[in-house]
Amino acid sequence: MALLEVQDIHTYYGNIHALKGISFEVNSGEIIALIGSNGAGKTTTLRTVCGLMAPREGAVQYDGEEISHMRADLLVSKGISMVPEGRGIFAKLTVEENLDMGAYTRRDSAVKQDLGSAYEMFPRLAERKKQVAGTMSGGEQQMLAIARALMAKPRLLLLDEPSMGLAPVLVDGVFDTVQRIAQEGVTILLVEQNAHMALQIADRGYVLQSGEVAISDTAANLQQNPTVQKTYLGID
Repeated sequence: MALLEVQDIHTYYGNIHALKGISFEVNSGEIIALIGSNGAGKTTTLRTVCGLMAPREGAVQYDGEEISHMRADLLVSKGISMVPEGRGIFAKLTVEENLDMGAYTRRDSAVKQDLGSAYEMFPRLAERKKQVAGTMSGGEQQMLAIARALMAKPRLLLLDEPSMGLAPVLVDGVFDTVQRIAQEGVTILLVEQNAHMALQIADRGYVLQSGEVAISDTAANLQQNPTVQKTYLGID
């Protein structure tokens, strides 16, 4: 059974019909890439899945449960965590305070242990745990945003443009981290403008166009698809 099933969802911004019947599924343990041009509906899809927006039609099922109209904070406690576009860190809080906020829904005794795991995955954050987050570099803030999301102990991690605004030398590190997170058992739904990098690490992918799924296939096949090559990979 799929961990996440999105079934014919229609999501609106006021009268603007942003998602026009999108359907896809994410199986446990997969990395799924959503690619497409600006305005295709990628971020809206993530916002609909994580409860920040509600579809007017269609259904979102997570682990067999209908969650289409469930509050975002409740979905975090059920195991869905999101790294938003632009990172969305708490700029005036320290690194460690940001990580503590990531665990705000948890009441278990393993939070301190997971904080240690976050610092192990991102040693730079350990060095800067008392630093005010807004004074860090873009790459460090992206590390923090991912680590904060992991502090919620997610089963499904939604990543929205994790490489945006980063220097090219840092992009490989971000994607290496995404792969490592997946290897540790977290299922990942990845929105990424850098389609080439996204398809290199993904199992499968969906190409969104004007609020609809235009193409779906394995990541390997999408990399060989002439339309994807020309439109998203810069290959003529």
